[in-house]
Amino acid sequence: MALDSVVGVDIHDAATADLDARTLYEILALRSAVFVVEQDCVYLDADGRDLEPDARQLWIERDGSVVATLRLLRDPDGCARIGRVATAGPARHGGLAEALMRRALELAPSGDVVLGAQSYLEPWYARFGFVRDGEDYLDDG
Repeated sequence: MALDSVVGVDIHDAATADLDARTLYEILALRSAVFVVEQDCVYLDADGRDLEPDARQLWIERDGSVVATLRLLRDPDGCARIGRVATAGPARHGGLAEALMRRALELAPSGDVVLGAQSYLEPWYARFGFVRDGEDYLDDG
């Protein structure tokens, strides 16, 4: 979906340490709702990386609630890492994740940008220039 379809969407961006408690809670709740509950993948989303000094959260709100989010990190080797891309069910297919991805790529420092994704999303991430590097792997079955 073209970004034209999401004109007027405000993409919020902040270091995790600068977030107010309500916003951080909503971001973490959305991630858990999508990755743990919906995808039935029991794992601890709070992996410690949100606390890193360079960790940034990007999100979109509708009617005062977080409906889409992603996390931007810097790996020890200097690569930027995009992850935890999640959109609430009712807000999907409206271009919100695409808008977040494009903004994250603008914010990422120059150099390599990496991510880990489910294999069925490979064509979607290819739209942003990502190419597969490695075999499939399972995080939690």
